Amino acid sequence: MSTTTVRPARTPSGTPTTGRPAPISAARLQRALLVVLLTAVAVLVALAFMLPTVWMLLGSFRPGSSVISSVSPLGWNTLVPDTWTLDNYAALFGELRFGRSMANSLWVALCSVVIGLVLSVPAAYVLSVLRFRGREVVFAMLVVGFMIPFEAIAIPLAQVFTAWNLNNTYLGLILPGIGNGLAIFNMRQFFLGIPASLREAALIDGASDFRVMTRLYVPLSVTTLINSALLIFLAQWSSYLWPLLVISDEAKQVAPLAIARTYTDTEFNFGQMFGGALLISVVPALLLFFLQRYFAQSVSRSGEK
Repeated sequence: MSTTTVRPARTPSGTPTTGRPAPISAARLQRALLVVLLTAVAVLVALAFMLPTVWMLLGSFRPGSSVISSVSPLGWNTLVPDTWTLDNYAALFGELRFGRSMANSLWVALCSVVIGLVLSVPAAYVLSVLRFRGREVVFAMLVVGFMIPFEAIAIPLAQVFTAWNLNNTYLGLILPGIGNGLAIFNMRQFFLGIPASLREAALIDGASDFRVMTRLYVPLSVTTLINSALLIFLAQWSSYLWPLLVISDEAKQVAPLAIARTYTDTEFNFGQMFGGALLISVVPALLLFFLQRYFAQSVSRSGEK
């Protein structure tokens, strides 16, 4: 009777397999530990950045007088309130009329976006596509213009608006935000990347420059338009100095000014202040959350140009 010898299977490298898992090399183990360590550090950094926001959120449900008194000594009570209340939000939307102020901010920001894009798109098209003497000089002046801090010209500009009876008007709030040089610069850089042959073919077919801009350049630059709209919206939504200079009528005050009414010379209500600050941050946070991919694409493409 013959016997059959079973030989162990061999791997492609020629080494026999025994059915047991291969030992983890020291290099792989070191890389795995490094990934775990870096992930833990990233989580801790994220929590550190989120902590002030969480403190503001929970502090907005705390009685205003106890927000600062709970800071010392540091403890669990510093973050989590002992007494929960909605009085801060009731005061914001009641006597302080914070809802009306947020509506004013939203109206001013949306109008600025619409008018600003209507003006910025043709300006970017002219500076990127059309050839004329002095084009580079105009573009250089545009760049220098948006690099000058608005605070440097705010006071004399407010005096001009007051002389024109534009103070305490929505138009006075909107006009400074529609000429956004950064938005024009952003769109010009994208328009420069569109092949000139597309425009030349459209012109040969009989299209005007206005038709080329609206039917060719604008549809190709939706991402850049959204990014420019975000720049204009965020600038107007967070504006504080300019409304402070030109608006004294409470019916037309914007949300950042409404927060200033939560404190006086002798009293600070940090609960109301925290609640108002969080409500103001919700709108741009939602916009950036839903439109972040357009913003990131526009920034990367502008860098490539």
